Parts: sequence; structure tokens; C-alpha cells
Amino acid sequence: MRILVSPDSFKGSESAKSIGEIISSAIKTEIPHAIIDVTPMADGGEGTIDALLHATKGKKLALTVTGPLGGKIKTHYGLLEESQTAVIEVASFVGFTAVSEERRNPLRYTTLGIGECIENALEAGYRKFIFCLGGSATNDGGFGMLLGIGVSFKDRHGTRLEPYPHNLSKIHDVDYSGVDPRIWDTEIRIASDVKNPLCGKSGATYIFGPQKGVKSTDLAVMDQTLKDYADKIECHLGKQFSDIPGAGAAGGLGFALLTIGAKMESGAELIANSINLEAKILNSDWVITGEGRTDHQTLQGKLPYVIAKMARRHKKPTILISGSIESNLYDLYEVFESMHAIANGPLTLKESIEHTQELLYHRVRNIARLLKYTDLEGMGRNSKVIKPAK
Repeated sequence: MRILVSPDSFKGSESAKSIGEIISSAIKTEIPHAIIDVTPMADGGEGTIDALLHATKGKKLALTVTGPLGGKIKTHYGLLEESQTAVIEVASFVGFTAVSEERRNPLRYTTLGIGECIENALEAGYRKFIFCLGGSATNDGGFGMLLGIGVSFKDRHGTRLEPYPHNLSKIHDVDYSGVDPRIWDTEIRIASDVKNPLCGKSGATYIFGPQKGVKSTDLAVMDQTLKDYADKIECHLGKQFSDIPGAGAAGGLGFALLTIGAKMESGAELIANSINLEAKILNSDWVITGEGRTDHQTLQGKLPYVIAKMARRHKKPTILISGSIESNLYDLYEVFESMHAIANGPLTLKESIEHTQELLYHRVRNIARLLKYTDLEGMGRNSKVIKPAK
């Protein structure tokens, strides 16, 4: 029996790699002869670099850049050596973990370090980039990043502006002529499943601002400031970007990247294609995936759904294992053979997170006890799929 184990992380609890290893261990307890391929996955959020590097045997490149509060921080980006692609995970530069909860205030944070990372990678000779936009704590529309690659922003007196969000309202002139020319010969792909535009009630500020520390009384002003900023850039470039789905990702970094030629892609699909996940599915009898919480958003293209749809095309049955599963998700039965929450009784979120390893292990071990009987019937030897009754 060949089983592909390809989960997302259980956010706030375990990494995708850790989840995969626990699932594999539980299966091996019941089916020692099973051939298990643990391939951690991600959709563009935190952990994406680790998933990509695990699958492609890439490496991390260390560097020092400007952190979100202006001081220097040590961080890294990834390198997929076979394709010579640099992978920049925004959370490693301006993520929630970069500053303590009590100090979170996107009005103070700069994305300059991401621009510095781009310059570092260009100098190293890389001309292919994947940007992973999940987990940012910023809301500056990519203002700092653009300054870091040579865009000039001046106030009405002709003074160059520093890369902090409080200067967005002072922008009078925008000039892209100083952008590092190597940028225009670079392939930039954005891995993100966020569909929000930059501004408006469904934009970056209103939807994601509150969880980043934006006060409700500041939302309207911040949103208007981002709109004015975007209008000036779009007037200068003669092209519209702010309403493109995904422009609001990572506090507007999606918008800034779009202005330098980036292409927005489904994070889960981009990562799946980058690690050749489809070939692994074809070589499996069963696929097991998972996530921290399954809800209505799963049906809108989250990672487990993308994996299950891919497996369904090749008639490979898929099992979903989650920290919790929202009720009334009947459409999920169209792609998953079965779905399982790891909780074994009423638990608080804190209790579930604290006991994830134990809960997951025992849930998967019970699933494996059923799977081994399909193997006894020959499924694991000839890949005949037993379709459940509808």
C-alpha cells in the first residue's frame, strides 16, 4: 500500500512536516509494510519555504535586512537549486512573530527589508522569484519594499520620503525610473490565495487590519490613505492594479508586486506544481491531507481542496484530517472519501492545540486500522479504487 501524506500546517500548533511525520508514524504502527511518502505542503503562508525546500532539497540563504521596526534583523530566503528560483516568505521579514503582540501596530512597520532581500537575490544572479504572502503584520501597500528596489517617493517640497507608513499621506511625486533594471527581466510569481483588492470594505485594511492591531476608528483613514497612494502610482504608470484580486494580500504587498510585473497565482496550486505533487499522487493508492480548521473557505480553494481535486482527477481516494471541521460542509463529500476531526470529545481550542500530537496520532491510527483491510482486499497492490456509496 502506497500512501501520500501531504498536509498543511495546523497553524498555532504543528508544522506541516511535523503533522506529516505524526500521521506516518500512526500508519506504520498499524500497517508496517506501507510505503509512505511524507510531502509537507503549504499555500503561500508561513511554512511555505520549508515545504518547498523539503520537497526539492533546496537550501536557505541567510541575510541581514531592515526589520519591520527599522532595526536590523537576521533572516533568510529559500533557493530551489534546480530551477534557480528564490523563494521569499514575507512572514520571515515582517511576520506576526517578528514583534510581540503588545507592540503590533502596522502604522509603524516598514516592508523595506523585503526590497533589500530582492536586491540581495538579484545581486546573487537569481531571476526567478516566488513570493509567499501569508502571515504579514504590515499594511503599507508595499511602500517600503518599493523604496528598497529604487522607486522614488517625494513630498510636495521634493524631499525623498522615508519607508514608513506615516509618510504615505505625504506622497506627492512617484518615480519608477530608478527601479533596479534587473527587475524587468525577472519572473515574479505570487503564491497567495487571498482574493481581496487593495482598498474598500473588502480590501486589505478593513478585512485584515483589525487582526494586525488597527483600531476600528483608524480603518477609514488608513484605507483612504492606501487608495490615495495607489492612485498616485497608477497615474504614474498609466495602469490599474489596486482592484486586481489579491492586490490586498499581505497588507498590500500584492499590489506593489503587481506594479513590477508579478503574476498572481493560487498558492496551493503553485506550490503543488513546484514540487511535482501530481506525480506523487499518481504513484499512490491513498492520499491523506489535512489542515488546522476546515470550514467554508476550504471549498474556495484552500490547500486540502486543491490536493483532493487533483487526486480525484486520477481516481485516487483522499482522506482529510483536521483539527476541527465545521458542520454542514456536504460539498466536501464530492472530493474527499472521508473527513475526520482529531478531537475525541468537547475541547477548548487551547486544549486541542496543546494535545495535537496525541489526538492526531490516535485518530490516524484508527483510520489506518480501516485502511489495512482495503489492503487485504488487494487495493494496495493493484490500485483499484473502492467508490463509497452515495
